[in-house]
Amino acid sequence: MTLVLFTLGVILGLMLAEARLSRRHEQQLRAHGAIAPRGDVYLAMAVLYPAAFIAMGIEGARRVMWGQSPEAWFVSGLLLFAASKALKYWAIRALGVRWSFRVLVLRGVPLVTTGPYRYVAHPNYVAVVGELAGAAMMMNARLSGPIALVVFGVTMWVRIRFETRALREAYQESDRS
Repeated sequence: MTLVLFTLGVILGLMLAEARLSRRHEQQLRAHGAIAPRGDVYLAMAVLYPAAFIAMGIEGARRVMWGQSPEAWFVSGLLLFAASKALKYWAIRALGVRWSFRVLVLRGVPLVTTGPYRYVAHPNYVAVVGELAGAAMMMNARLSGPIALVVFGVTMWVRIRFETRALREAYQESDRS
């Protein structure tokens, strides 16, 4: 059980550090005139994302109490989680101050096309899927892991559509200026 709780603690600690960075970037973006378009699913994501990891941690701890060991999938999950975090931090580095949990549009600034954005439009969301899958494997969350992937996956799909539309509209307007 100690391994599951330690894993959950590390994941939540990383999430808090990312939240601090997101808030700092959000303040800087808003100071430079960035706007948050209406219709974002940010609040749903802000609840579902940590809840998914907590649910997986609870399931993993219960499995350990029932005598099931998480070690069988732990190393594979850890490798997937670490690779996903590396991709996420590469995306954050490429976006710089423009990365935040919220969709904030800064008009008149070109889209980022460096780092992982050279290869895929939304690498951060790819990384989040890997984080969820890796955490499910590490914590032996056979039920809550797949459920979290599906529920959060649907929410991310809505978010990606929203974000793509907001960015497209902002850059079409700046092209006309």
